[in-house]
Order: sequence, then C-alpha cells, then structure tokens
Amino acid sequence: MDNSLIDIRQPEPQPNSEQMLGLNSSSHTCTKPNVGGSMVYLMDCVAGMKEYPDKYFDLAIVDPPFGLGEKLTTGGTWASKYAKGDAAWDVKPPYEYFIELFRVSKNQVIWGANYFKDLPECRCFLIWDKVAQMDTMADCEFAWTSFDKNAKIFRHVRNTSETRIHICQKPIKLYEWILSNYAEKGQRILDTHLGSGSSRIAADKNGFEFVGFEVNENYFNLSEKRFKTYKS
Repeated sequence: MDNSLIDIRQPEPQPNSEQMLGLNSSSHTCTKPNVGGSMVYLMDCVAGMKEYPDKYFDLAIVDPPFGLGEKLTTGGTWASKYAKGDAAWDVKPPYEYFIELFRVSKNQVIWGANYFKDLPECRCFLIWDKVAQMDTMADCEFAWTSFDKNAKIFRHVRNTSETRIHICQKPIKLYEWILSNYAEKGQRILDTHLGSGSSRIAADKNGFEFVGFEVNENYFNLSEKRFKTYKS
C-alpha cells in the first residue's frame, strides 16, 4: 500500500486511500454538539475526528508528536527541568491520523512537517524563527500547509511571559498570526493535540469557533486551568 498523503488529497478513483484503510467517509455524521465557542475533549483525536463529517473544520492547526521521545528532555536549559519519562507520549501519530485530519478539515497547518515524510510537496511552508539562538535548542520550527501562497517566516522569541505548562508549548502570538493570515473570523478551527492550549486561547481571543482534543489527562487539566485563568 502506498502510504502517500498525496493520495489522501487526490485519491485514486479505484480504490482511494480511505477505502484501502477501511474508512468510509460518506458514513460520517456529526455526533459532537454542534455549538459555537470553544469545545475541548479529553480523548484520542482519531476517535474524536471520526465523529465529524467531511470538511467540517475550515482550518486545522496541529502540532502532533514528532517522535523524538526522550530527546525532548535531554537538551539542557529548560528541558532539564523535566524528568525522564515526561515525554513518553511523544510517539508519531499513525497513518490513520492523517487520513482523518485531511478528511475533516478544508485546510491544514501541520507543525513538525520535517518529521512526516509522506506529506505532499508544499509551496506555503511556515517557519517560526525563535530569534534568540541557543546551542541546545532548535532555533526554528517548520510547518507544512495546504495553502497555495508564498512561504512566510514569523519571528517571535521563545521565552515569553507565558507560563510554561508543556514541553512543546508554542506562544499564543504564533497562533494569532496564523489565524490572522490563513483564516477568517468566525470559522471553525481544529487542534488535534491541544497541549498547552495556546491555540485555544488565540482562537477565543480572535472570534473563532474551536474544537480541541488532548489524550493526556495531566496536560488537559493544565490547559483547562490556563484557559480559565485567561477568561477570568
């Protein structure tokens, strides 16, 4: 079987990639509450996405695990604050994850795309330039997008006044920049790996509907607390 995501976006007539994996997109109906605002769920994102119909979300902004595992905790500086085992969750998502992601969303921004070899060619890649260079940490991060636009760089320091609750936490300003350039106010936004909840706060601040999934109960609770603090 050809595990190329090109087949997801432009499936062969007979059979397509979803059929090869035993998925029938025509049978999907929305069983989650069809309400506006901000909804988050403590559950596996693949199972969660299966409860939504095709192209339900206007934009998915996702930051799935890169598959680095304990390398996340061995870089020195702030990473040394985390004990071994804290990054045991950092396992690459299964192929089925990408099938569902492309099915439920019209457009996608996928962070860590350099770790996912089966993504199609990309014109509009995004770079988060972290400005301050550090020998023990990455100076930038790369995102694949589905947009037919020019590639862009967003420059913002990694160390901000935001309280850090997640090893891979991204700044709220980064998500606000993405939303302002690649989405329209009021659209539905999906984040399959909620993590610190920065995407949720950015969406709420700027008038977007939002759905997020997080499978780790500790991170889910921390992000809920962070969101409530922001709203208070």
